[in-house]
Amino acid sequence: MGAGAIQKDASGPRRRRRSRRRPMSEINVTPFVDVMLVLLIIFMVAAPLLTVGVPVQLPETAAEALPVDQEEPLTVTLTADGRVLLMDNRSESDNLIAQLRAIASERTSDKVFLRADGAIPYARVMEVMGALNAGGFRNIGLVTDTGGPRLDGRDE
Repeated sequence: MGAGAIQKDASGPRRRRRSRRRPMSEINVTPFVDVMLVLLIIFMVAAPLLTVGVPVQLPETAAEALPVDQEEPLTVTLTADGRVLLMDNRSESDNLIAQLRAIASERTSDKVFLRADGAIPYARVMEVMGALNAGGFRNIGLVTDTGGPRLDGRDE
C-alpha cells in the first residue's frame, strides 16, 4: 500500500494522502517565445520590402490603377526621343531638379506619376526618378498600360 498517515479523531479514522505533484504555479512561456520569434523573422524579412518606396512596373501589366486624390498629381513623361515633360510643358534635364523643387513647394502632395516610353533605357528612367526624389517627390508611381503579361499564368 501507499505511504499515508492514519489520523484518528472523533469522527473516525481518516487517511490523508500526500501528493507528490504540486499544482503548477508558473506560466509556460515557451510557446509564446516560439510564436514571437517566428513573427520577428517574418517582420525582419518583410520590412525591407515595404520600405523600398519605388514600385517597379513594366510598360504593360495587369496591375490595377492607383486611387486618385483631390489634388491632380504631377505627371512626368519621358518620350521615345528622350524629352522630359512636366505635365504638358517641356523641361531641360539640367533645369529639372530646380523646377521640381519649385513645384513641390507649391503642392500639398508628394505624389507624382512617371510615364516612360517602353523604348527608353532603364538607366534613363532611373535618372529621372532620382531627379524626382531630389526635387522632393518621394511617392512615385509608374504609369503602365493594362492588359500586359501576367506572371501567374492566367489570361484575363
